[in-house]
Amino acid sequence: MTELALGFLNGFGLPPVEFVELAADLGCRYVSAVVQGAPLVPLGYPPFSLKDDAALRREVLAAMTHRGVAASLGDGFLVLPGTDTGAFDADLDVLAELGVPRINVVSLDPDVPRTFDQFAVLTDAAAQRGIQTVVEPVPGLTVGDLPTALAAREYVGRTDFRLLIDTMHVVRGGSSAADIAALDPDCIGYAQLNDTTLRPRLDNYMEEAMFERMVPGDGDLPLLDILTALPRDIIVEIEVPQRSSALAGVSPIDRMRPCVDAARHLLTEIGR
Repeated sequence: MTELALGFLNGFGLPPVEFVELAADLGCRYVSAVVQGAPLVPLGYPPFSLKDDAALRREVLAAMTHRGVAASLGDGFLVLPGTDTGAFDADLDVLAELGVPRINVVSLDPDVPRTFDQFAVLTDAAAQRGIQTVVEPVPGLTVGDLPTALAAREYVGRTDFRLLIDTMHVVRGGSSAADIAALDPDCIGYAQLNDTTLRPRLDNYMEEAMFERMVPGDGDLPLLDILTALPRDIIVEIEVPQRSSALAGVSPIDRMRPCVDAARHLLTEIGR
């Protein structure tokens, strides 16, 4: 059976212990994690730092152990112009302490060769801590589609550098379920499930991606075909941030429960 993860973006900065509890209450065995948390939406959540707060790390680990939840992804790794991914060493140490098996990286550096070099440096640093790396193609960013992500994988030249397939990004980036099915299954390391329309609903792509996605099955994406094309053994993370609902006072569990139920329904339809 395909295991489900709850993506940290859904909580808009919900404190990490509460986020672990939320995932467990929804029956999700996994969560994604960020080292530094800041409220993306004015919901009253305080910022936090797992790097600077050892007591909070212990609390998160205790909550994960108590509720039977593990971390499936470390998110928030950005390649930026003029900065070196070596600066992430302390973040990687924190994620290794939390048992995170893989990190996700995207690039905001328009220099493609430098981006690929930095991917290689980060992948090596992560591997030294027993952590794999996935790259997420995001339209509008340096690695914006599957072909560019595959070029990055070829450049890095490591089996522990794989692709993250996000259903919104991959379709809006011009790829299909058939394109995913044609990939070597070993090059896919993680998936994020969400829905949207085929045409943009907001003027700014990243605004829509960060804040207003749709419950799986409520939009136009060919989710059954995409899920069928994915390797059977990867974790599927639910990433459906819904700012408008959050600001309207809908609680995290009431926002996420329909997404979890919809994901399970889709996976059941394809025998997973």
